[in-house]
Amino acid sequence: MAAPELPPLPEGSRPLSALLSGIAQAAFHGNAGITEDLLRTQLYPEAPPEEFRALRAKMRGLLQSIASADMDLNQLEAFLTAQTKKQGGITSDQAAVIAKFWKNQRTQIHESLINQSRWDNVLKNMNWRVDLKSQLRHIDQINTPVAIVEMELGKNGQESEFLCLEFDEAKVSQMLKKLSEIEESMTLLTQTS
Repeated sequence: MAAPELPPLPEGSRPLSALLSGIAQAAFHGNAGITEDLLRTQLYPEAPPEEFRALRAKMRGLLQSIASADMDLNQLEAFLTAQTKKQGGITSDQAAVIAKFWKNQRTQIHESLINQSRWDNVLKNMNWRVDLKSQLRHIDQINTPVAIVEMELGKNGQESEFLCLEFDEAKVSQMLKKLSEIEESMTLLTQTS
């Protein structure tokens, strides 16, 4: 099913769209240079500080809700419709601006949230192969299979580390046994009672 087409934005929606961008930069992308005062003076210079603070808090709360649920356009439409009907909610023009903003920024915000939730390195790539040993000190070890595992570990935006592991047949069997034990433990923990 195709996502609903969004209507063109009403006149005067640029400040709200820019406010949403500023909130997203500060909240999701870690841009500390985007302050409340900067947003107010650049986008809503005529608005009293309390009024702007309330608008910013409302939009930030809506964006947090939308982003934490990673809403698709159908969910977003239902959510925004409910917000327009709620007392003290948003206008339909504001809902249209939010919908257009989310449609354009959903992927970047989602990726940013995923990256923020990682606190350690991730496995970026893994290759493996099985080789036969052709030279060794002891003749009885020649032509024995060896598993070679190469892993690329790192965080986005940082240089990767490479890890190369070599396993003989006994070590592969031992590792497979441990992985089976881990799988069984996970299955027991995730079963519903």
